[in-house]
Amino acid sequence: MGYWNTRGLRGSAFEEMINMTNDVYKQRNVAIIQKIPTPITPVKLDKEHGQITLAYFDKQSTVDYIGVVQGIAVCFDAKETHEKRLPMQNIHSHQVEFMEHFERQGGVSFLLVHFSHTDEYFYLPFNVLKKYWDAAENGGRKSVPYSAFESKYLLHSSDGYPLNYLEGVNVYLEEKQD
Repeated sequence: MGYWNTRGLRGSAFEEMINMTNDVYKQRNVAIIQKIPTPITPVKLDKEHGQITLAYFDKQSTVDYIGVVQGIAVCFDAKETHEKRLPMQNIHSHQVEFMEHFERQGGVSFLLVHFSHTDEYFYLPFNVLKKYWDAAENGGRKSVPYSAFESKYLLHSSDGYPLNYLEGVNVYLEEKQD
C-alpha cells in the first residue's frame, strides 16, 4: 500500500492555480470541475500544527479532476516536472486505464503539465499520452519528451482565468471535428 508524506504536496501551487481557475469557470457558468480527493488513512499527526505527517492511501485514486464543460464530460490529472520531459513514473497505470474508459464513454481525458524549468503549462491530449504510455510498456522511452508538447496546447492565464486550460480543450475538440 502506498504512503503519503510531505512529498505529497508537490505541485500544490499548480493545483491551487487549477482550483482557482475552476472557481472562475463555475462563477461564469462555463464549467463545473471538481477536485477528487485522494482517500487516505492518517498514521501520524502533528498535534501542535494540526497536520497529518504520515498516512497511507486507502485505495488507488483515479484522476485529480472530473467535471462537465458545456455538456462535455472531462477528466484530467495535473502533473508537474522539473525535467525537460514528463517521466512515465509520474503517471500510474490505474490513471491511464480510467482515462481510457472515460474516453470510450464519450468523455475527454487529458493531462495538464507544468514544466517548472521553463514555467510553461501544457494541455496534453489523452491520445498523445497513450501513444507514449504504450511505447514505454513495450520497451520504448519511459517519458513524454518536451518536443511532444505542441505550442498550440501551450496554456496561459487570460480573461481572469489563472490558467485557462479550456483553451486547450477547445483546440483539441476543433481538431477532432475536422
